[in-house]
Amino acid sequence: MSKEQIKLTERTLGSISANKRASWLWFAVLLLTYFITIFFVNMSVRSEAVILIMGQPTPLRLLTGAFSSVANMCIIFLVVFYRRTGFIVALVIMLLQFPSLLASIFVQHNFTSISGICTTLMNMAAMIIIDRNNISIDNYQNRIRSQAVTDGLTGLPNRFAVNEFITDLIHRGERFAVATFDLDNFKNINNTMGHSTGDMILKELANRLKKNADDEKTGTLDLIAYNGGDEFALVIRECDSPDKIYRTLASYEAVLEDKMTIDDCDYYLSSSIGFSVYPEDADNTDEILSHANTAMYEAKRSGIKILRYNKSFSNDDHLLEIERCVRYALDNDTLFFHLQPQYDISHNLRGFEALARMKGPDGNMISPADFIPAAERMGIVDQIDNAVFRKSAMFLGDLIKQTHTDISLSVNVSVKHLMRNDFLDEVRDILDTCGVPARQIEIEITESVMIDSVDKAIECINELKKMGVRIAIDDFGTGYSSLSYLSEFPADMLKVDKSFIDRMNESDSSRQYVSAIISIGHVMNLDVISEGVEDDDQLDTLKEIGCDYIQGFIWGRPMEADAAAELVTKTA
Repeated sequence: MSKEQIKLTERTLGSISANKRASWLWFAVLLLTYFITIFFVNMSVRSEAVILIMGQPTPLRLLTGAFSSVANMCIIFLVVFYRRTGFIVALVIMLLQFPSLLASIFVQHNFTSISGICTTLMNMAAMIIIDRNNISIDNYQNRIRSQAVTDGLTGLPNRFAVNEFITDLIHRGERFAVATFDLDNFKNINNTMGHSTGDMILKELANRLKKNADDEKTGTLDLIAYNGGDEFALVIRECDSPDKIYRTLASYEAVLEDKMTIDDCDYYLSSSIGFSVYPEDADNTDEILSHANTAMYEAKRSGIKILRYNKSFSNDDHLLEIERCVRYALDNDTLFFHLQPQYDISHNLRGFEALARMKGPDGNMISPADFIPAAERMGIVDQIDNAVFRKSAMFLGDLIKQTHTDISLSVNVSVKHLMRNDFLDEVRDILDTCGVPARQIEIEITESVMIDSVDKAIECINELKKMGVRIAIDDFGTGYSSLSYLSEFPADMLKVDKSFIDRMNESDSSRQYVSAIISIGHVMNLDVISEGVEDDDQLDTLKEIGCDYIQGFIWGRPMEADAAAELVTKTA
């Protein structure tokens, strides 16, 4: 554990400890009371004086036992309330009594001191028992308190501990930054490889991030913490400039994106990072954490790796506005589609992929990166699927009547939509209503459908195949599906995700990775199409490694229906 984490833990343990020690004033009172009562014990045991108690004459020495009991109680209270310190002080006091008691017996032949030795020994036994019990209780409480501030899986400080730490920094008026890391697509790892593998990845990642913090190579004082799920937090101190913060975060991003091998499988992680700075961006704990999260969500939405909070971000309001726009588009039937052409490797038109598009009530376009996740959160993404499927199929049906074209139409279907009990009836109705041959429809599904419900997915897809509908596996390679699932999957087309095409020519290993995906597709007797092809170098590489089809800006951007119809007419 780093020095900062040790300090954090100690402070937090102290703040949440319910077992507060008694004040040191009472410690002094107990000691003083003990010594006073011992004085009266020694005085009364030798005294021949007689005192009146309730009018009755009473020898003073009869009160020796009472004074001794009070002294013994003071010793016990010291051990009970002041734990180890009280035990050591009480033990020293007891041991110091032995020489005088022994001298009284053997020198002065005062055998009444034997009872004093027995009482002292019994006190010491009681003290030791109480002290041993205190140690056991303290160890247990320390474990409980440690669990309150430490995540059990990663060993890092947890969300509560970070809140305490940030609050402490604010009280001291120290300038610092808080960053939130959200892992991209980590849910797919848990769904496909299992939660045990996901946990191993989180632990390995936590070790790497913690090592980066402990090495202090960033020039800042860093505290890494785990917020739960797929989210980490970082508190950066001694950050006197934004550039220094960005350099620090870049170092963590590099650590996070290094290849990770778990059980002989390689994983490549990425994240979206948002941060905010105290006191410029916020003046309290809740705000600075909330603003870091808002910046992180904005980074994820915009595709920027590292992003600082800006007042123009209002994540909650933004999300609510997007959800209102989705409802408006569905209620008012203003959802529409664009079509992106797909070509074979010789630049012959194969067909189009229908892409959902949406305008808000003000007429401004809303990015699919905004409204698709919003529809998923609202549980109505299947309604968007249905609207785009039906409208684009109607377009193709009309185009077939006019040109007798045999081009294909690819439509995306979410897992939620595919798993609906009425999905097959919906497809039959669209084909009949729009007059489109089933062989000219291609339904794109992601690998995750095989994890959510393999048997039901394959049963549904087999029924689609019986109709004549083609099946494409979309975004292949971004999930972690077993090849045994894929080999059982009755698909026709495999789509290589754009993220792999972007990196394809950066290194020989990246090129070989895309080549391997294409080879897997061909081994399984599938056609392969690469998405997001944007330049000639990418096109040349894909031709060389045997890709069958191309989709991307290099040969065609998404276009409106009229432009797509014109393209079909020209190429007929």
